[in-house]
Amino acid sequence: MLPFRSTAALKELLQSQLKWPVRAAMIAPPAAAAALSFACPLSGWRAPQPGRKAGFRGFCTPAKGHSEASTDTSADKKAGILPSLEDLLFYTIAEGQEKIPAHKFTTALKSTGLRTGDPRLKECMEMLKVTLKTTSDGALDRHLFKKCVQSNIVLLTQAFRKKFVIPDFQSFSTHINDIYDNGKKLSGGQVADYIPQLARFSPDLWGVALCTVDGQRHTVGDTKVPFCLQSCVKPLKYAIAVHDHGTEYVHRFIGKEPSGLRFNKLFLNEDDKPHNPMVNAGAIVCTSLIKQGASNAEKFDYVMNFMNKLAGNEYVGFSNATFQSERESGDRNFAIGYYLKEKKCFPEGTDMTSILDFYFQLCSIEVTCESASVMAATLANGGFCPITGERVLSPEAVRNTLSLMHSCGMYDFSGQFAFHVGLPAKSGVAGGILLVVPNVMGIMCWSPPLDKLGNSVRGIQFCTDLVSLCNFHNYDNLRHFAKKLDPRREGGDQRVKSVINLLFAAYTGDVSALRRFALSSMDMEQRDYDSRTALHVAAAEGHAEVVRFLLEACKVNPVPKDR
Repeated sequence: MLPFRSTAALKELLQSQLKWPVRAAMIAPPAAAAALSFACPLSGWRAPQPGRKAGFRGFCTPAKGHSEASTDTSADKKAGILPSLEDLLFYTIAEGQEKIPAHKFTTALKSTGLRTGDPRLKECMEMLKVTLKTTSDGALDRHLFKKCVQSNIVLLTQAFRKKFVIPDFQSFSTHINDIYDNGKKLSGGQVADYIPQLARFSPDLWGVALCTVDGQRHTVGDTKVPFCLQSCVKPLKYAIAVHDHGTEYVHRFIGKEPSGLRFNKLFLNEDDKPHNPMVNAGAIVCTSLIKQGASNAEKFDYVMNFMNKLAGNEYVGFSNATFQSERESGDRNFAIGYYLKEKKCFPEGTDMTSILDFYFQLCSIEVTCESASVMAATLANGGFCPITGERVLSPEAVRNTLSLMHSCGMYDFSGQFAFHVGLPAKSGVAGGILLVVPNVMGIMCWSPPLDKLGNSVRGIQFCTDLVSLCNFHNYDNLRHFAKKLDPRREGGDQRVKSVINLLFAAYTGDVSALRRFALSSMDMEQRDYDSRTALHVAAAEGHAEVVRFLLEACKVNPVPKDR
């Protein structure tokens, strides 16, 4: 910051640079500086003292009609204290008003993707309820607002500064709704009917829920209807087994390769092990590795506790009717169980029939799209639940699980899904598809009608459309494939960087950089906020070579007008 200049010199400097007359009130002589009151809506500022450095922030004047919301503002002003995060957040949401209606705050919060029921905002929401009981108009002044948000200010500031993984969440949610609507038009497929509980679901049910690694939530459709995980539980119980025992131990009993066969085939690999934990044989063996030696009741409680943690304590239930039906119609799985027992695939001392009961129980665990999306987001977030912040799974367990979901998770469609969608996923015969976008989000799509391979017709279409629109495919090139949307970038981010690079190259006279920009098809007539072009800047700085290059090689407009 430049030292404070004398009145005449500063006035002359400003007039020459700003091109308009500077009012006398804008400049005060050094002797009178201490008498000036520089009140700003965001905070108090000390007046510049003679001989001291000062910035333009010191020239803030009170807004007309402005009054302080509380006495502590004037105290802050006298002390020269910078505005707190709570104050800055208040003025961001208030938009010049003295108070913020509570509904305006919650609406603004939801636009960031956060929910008022988010466990991380519990203190804020509880304080808000208490505070609103003391106000007659349902609005919060600066002091009351600060009291409500101070417990969760870091998370709230991050949200309103658009520092979450999906900065423009409203726009992204609109795209999700459009993809959902496209899927709703599909009418093919058949609801699974091998047990009555699955056959009862309407083929018109269709829901999509997502949760990002920052806890941003969006739901559309039938997202509160409970349904059984069925095969979608397979990657979750594999993750629990690896978390408890480690990779080496688990894969003494189960392979890692896609089988190339139907998921319920009586077939083992050349080492007499199930091919992977995503087929029935591998899932049955994986079930036997959880809490060995405990009773089925203890095992079930243990897994349910894990599921609740994965789902951030959102809905996780159990369908006893489905469990009974699965056991009564489970001849194929009993055949697989006896085959595995014959080949000594289980750990020593395993009761095969007891393990099959436990296997059927886990398939009958109920979720909703909303709770399952948090489970998927926990996998996307390296084992940390996004809405509780709790470490649920080890990084090793998550990495292994996502790898196997990617190669083996979609039954006989796994290869095509990996090719076209390129993301880890697991489907189930109830119509669910658990989709993970690593380090970004988890999604649960649910629609009961299945295709001939046992995958949800609408779910497959949703996943395909999502990757066609956004560069979420594992092998999409983020640098050179600009045709796809990247929701992880702030809107206008690329254009801003492009303008800055172009004008800075013109400012420094860097012709070689400008040649590179022109070669990469950059618009050489891009303008900044004042409508200045690279030609303006180069001419102002006296860079004749740059001007010549822009006019002769790039054929830019020779007479562009700035503001």
